[in-house]
Amino acid sequence: MYIFAIHRHRSVVAMAALALAAAAHLENSQAQTAAPASPTSPPVPAGLPDMAGIAARFGPAVVNISVSGTRKVSTTGDASNDDADDAPDADAMRDFLQEFQKRFGGLPPQLKLPVRGEGSGFIVRPDGVILTNAHVVSGADEVVVKLTDRREFIAKVLGSDKLTDVAVLKIAATGLPVLAAGPMQPPRVGDWVMAIGSPFGFENTVTAGVISATRRSLPGDGFVSFIQTDVAINPGNSGGPLINMRGEVVGINSQIYSGTGGYQGLSFAIPIEVAQRIEQQILSTGQVRHARLGVQIQEVNQTLAEAFKLDKPAGALVTEVAPGSAAERAGIQSGDVLLRINGRAIDLSGDLPAVLGLAQPGDPADIDVWRRGARRAVHIILDDADARDAAKAGNGNTAKEPTGRLGLALRALQPAEQRQAGLTGGLVIERVSGAAARAGVQAGDVLLAIDGQPVSTVDQASAVERRIDKAVAILVLRDGAKLYVALRVGA
Repeated sequence: MYIFAIHRHRSVVAMAALALAAAAHLENSQAQTAAPASPTSPPVPAGLPDMAGIAARFGPAVVNISVSGTRKVSTTGDASNDDADDAPDADAMRDFLQEFQKRFGGLPPQLKLPVRGEGSGFIVRPDGVILTNAHVVSGADEVVVKLTDRREFIAKVLGSDKLTDVAVLKIAATGLPVLAAGPMQPPRVGDWVMAIGSPFGFENTVTAGVISATRRSLPGDGFVSFIQTDVAINPGNSGGPLINMRGEVVGINSQIYSGTGGYQGLSFAIPIEVAQRIEQQILSTGQVRHARLGVQIQEVNQTLAEAFKLDKPAGALVTEVAPGSAAERAGIQSGDVLLRINGRAIDLSGDLPAVLGLAQPGDPADIDVWRRGARRAVHIILDDADARDAAKAGNGNTAKEPTGRLGLALRALQPAEQRQAGLTGGLVIERVSGAAARAGVQAGDVLLAIDGQPVSTVDQASAVERRIDKAVAILVLRDGAKLYVALRVGA
């Protein structure tokens, strides 16, 4: 009885709530009749998309890929001839073998280790052409493709491209189901998308979510501006399609951002237009060529915009120019901010590789450059990315404690340090305080320039420091990479 009484009480409350809701609805309907909705009001959603229908229709075009082969791994610390660099566990594998070699010895300079792996792919032509990730088939001696009807084929790798992580396979089959590669409209943040693949070997697994960002740059990926999603992607999904609600492929699932090795809400896909360009080149010539500008870039934040006297935080800030590159020949300098390329605005730094990723060596490029408070136009003929970069980026007094407005304790590089870093100037930052500490400058960074002025002695650094205004950008070398850091130094 007690339980019944509680439920009855809730029923009365619910009936009262329904009556109030009905009255409110009537009043709202009358108000809408008197005053029509604004034409700018967003349409009311009709419901969730038919994901089941899309999965049933296009799932058969998604394949499971199994690979086997061998991989060369260094046991001495020299990874120049390693095949393991594409493997997710490459560093751990190399470290284990090097530690074993130090403690017990007896290993040759290189070992060939057996490799087995799984991934996904999707059919783009009924005669058996398949797209997947390059890292899925890297080092494979045999690639087996399994269809949803359980047929299996030994696939031929027609070509792969490590720079974009795209590979093209071919199986001896005809009349296969295909996925429409290439959306009619560009993907938008918030669009529903679906992934189909083989996470952990579970074939034809469907997951769904939304596009989180459309122009995402990742460290070390200079040729791809990724699509970020919150679709659940796990090992084995690599190479599978990212599909919109019209059944069109918008990307190839490639990477996840994870501290555990599993899905944590951040997944990244290669835009399909990049993959299609790679596919076309491989099918027509058997190889891939990329255009090369020859710069390292970073994002422009508000403080950097103030330091470089920009109206707003936008563009791609050049941190390094490769010697002999197209950028150097055209006069582009470290500290330049690239604002437009071929008439397309560079709002985020990832917009630059998005354009270059679709260009060919020898293509012209007109770039708007911001330098020292003024805009200038630069005309460039793009290089071939296969050309190897040979980028090379003192003496002086030592400051024992952080001094000056920047809060940097500096010392000169020793000759051995210069040789190791490939530098002819710069100062080691031994300690930080004040503005430098607040901006994230770290002890061990090498200070290369202040406000665009190279420094190689403490006296030079002090002289430049005395001339700075409220915000200044310094160029540092950290872990082998050059990076601009903006400092607010006050009046």
